[in-house]
Amino acid sequence: MIRGESGHDLTPQESKLLDKAARHSLKRGLVKATSMLEEFHRPVSPERQVRRTLELFRRTEPWTAAECADPERVQAFIQELCPLIRKKFGESDFKHHRLNDEQRTAQGLDLSRRRYNKLFRLLGRLETKLSTYVREMQKYDFTRVGKSRLATRLSWAEFAKDSATAAFVAYFAARCNLRSVFTNTPQQRPYDEIADMLFQRLERRPDRTNWWAVAHVFPDPRVLARLNDAQKGELLGRWLVLLWDIAGMLRDVWQRSTIRRDTMIVQRGNDSSTWNNTANAWNRAREAWIALLQSMGMEAELDALCFGKVLRLMAADVAYWHQLSGGGLDPNTFVWNDLPLPWEVLAGDASCTRQQVEESCHRHGVDPIKGGWVAPPPERRVEKFTPTPELVHGVAVADPALAKVLRRAGWFSGRILHQPDEVPDAVTVRRNEHGFATGVDQGNIESS
Repeated sequence: MIRGESGHDLTPQESKLLDKAARHSLKRGLVKATSMLEEFHRPVSPERQVRRTLELFRRTEPWTAAECADPERVQAFIQELCPLIRKKFGESDFKHHRLNDEQRTAQGLDLSRRRYNKLFRLLGRLETKLSTYVREMQKYDFTRVGKSRLATRLSWAEFAKDSATAAFVAYFAARCNLRSVFTNTPQQRPYDEIADMLFQRLERRPDRTNWWAVAHVFPDPRVLARLNDAQKGELLGRWLVLLWDIAGMLRDVWQRSTIRRDTMIVQRGNDSSTWNNTANAWNRAREAWIALLQSMGMEAELDALCFGKVLRLMAADVAYWHQLSGGGLDPNTFVWNDLPLPWEVLAGDASCTRQQVEESCHRHGVDPIKGGWVAPPPERRVEKFTPTPELVHGVAVADPALAKVLRRAGWFSGRILHQPDEVPDAVTVRRNEHGFATGVDQGNIESS
């Protein structure tokens, strides 16, 4: 039950609607467990490498796990140790940067070759680990931005200022973080009837609502209109900085991959997870940036600089499913092919105006506004609430315990089954008319 500042509970109708979600929660469920990860995969910090380095360099200062996970602290540590063996930070090639006996003697380095080589390799590996860790942290950040926008950058103080605001922000962010379902139809949208009810409560008492907090997860025109110019400017700056950072990652993945731009169907060797998560982040940041420009009356900026959306890579089986169902390539794919690469436009290496985007959309039968190419979605369609099912690679499974078995055995993963004997005989895989799995039942239990 949510209780507002006035001490009054939700209305009976609101309580009944909220209970639709609450009754399916782990807290109330008969099975108080889930086989799905409850958080995105976190990068592994260089804690083990740091502690090994402390040991071999005979350093005695204590390091906490948080300090080992701080990239700036670790880099400063490496830069502090490098001069001790006459090594330059960033120069870790064992063949070209390592000192020989004469060079070590000339620089007054009283270390045996074996110990020097060991310390040189150690710092080199720590530098490599740090570089990998920083990149993985960036990917982790973009994954969360692509799901729930700036929710993870909202301070606890701002989040907790108003209970009704916190209820909407928490629920909507959780809905944004839903896992994708294996389907050839649109995914379930996060703005459902419960989110709409919670948002309407905020609109009924606007003077007490923390619209700044709401704007972090829901940059809707109705929300942005409640912000002052300074708040809008700060958000615009945050999103623009994010766009620059995301653009760098997209460019790097694009150059490392052999992505077929004409189809955007994933191929062997494509880093589809990184690409899709980063593309999501780009599109969320771009959408918020455009919404803020419009809210601030700066549409002229968009006329001259209108970099496009970034399309996700589509799995080959989903693409084949579309084809069997009588569909084809998403028309947005043709617009994506027409326009310059978005990160090149942002960097000033290519030009893309709103007129170019609109002409391409009209040429391929895409509505530039409803398609989100030149404006955020014009209206929020309210989805009917449906409980979140257990998923194994996007396929709905009736029971968390069964889902765990199926995942361990390798079902629906595209790999050879590792332990098929562990799967109960009473399992039934439901398939559609094209043979694609849509759910798994066990005995008399049906998946939701």
